Amino acid sequence: MNALIVHAHPEPHSFNAALRDAAVDLLLEQGHAVEVSDLYAMNFKPVVDRDDFLTCRDEERFNVSLEQRHAHLHGGLAPDIRSELDRLQRADLLILQFPLWWFGMPAILKGWIDRVFVSGAVYGRSAMFEHGKLRGKRAMVCVTTGAPPQAFGPGSLNGDVLDLLAPLHRGVLAFTGMSVLPPYVAYHVPYAGAEGRAGMLHGYREHLLGLETLAPLTMPRMADHPMPHEDGARPRAQ
Repeated sequence: MNALIVHAHPEPHSFNAALRDAAVDLLLEQGHAVEVSDLYAMNFKPVVDRDDFLTCRDEERFNVSLEQRHAHLHGGLAPDIRSELDRLQRADLLILQFPLWWFGMPAILKGWIDRVFVSGAVYGRSAMFEHGKLRGKRAMVCVTTGAPPQAFGPGSLNGDVLDLLAPLHRGVLAFTGMSVLPPYVAYHVPYAGAEGRAGMLHGYREHLLGLETLAPLTMPRMADHPMPHEDGARPRAQ
């Protein structure tokens, strides 16, 4: 198996980095190939703009989806996008590793998705959900929080963690065809102490050891939601 871990934390010695390293070590021990995109260490550019493209479809109006599709077809993606897209397309398993900030992912990771999940390469027109171009791949989120477990769940202060992750699980990973595995959530990280964090690292290893038996989360299927025409559900057709 080829695994790609996309890591988004600015501190090299963070607990997120420890979780990343635990995943790398375990996957290598199991004989898998592992690539890591450490976005902060790479100084990855998170903003979509004209510089993303060596080609130009329309000089007067910048439509991101259409420029992506044109560049993908004509070899016009910027080198950093092309490199990350190649990694994504090689991967059988994608792991997104990040801290939960303001109920979402860090901006640099959102930017990686905006730039690397290229229209025409990972989705397009009716190529969504079970017909997405990344079908056959699996994806998983590993996320850390500062709040304790009791702050999450139905009726809790912060809401259910799966609801918080739904835009990523459903709107990015499942949308492009990937099977979405249950996330691993490390709660209350800054206050858990060394023993607590060691327990979380052990729990993550156990989670990864069960990858082959983890049932994917239930996601929508296009077959159950017929659209009025083929472009009806495209989120970036503007």
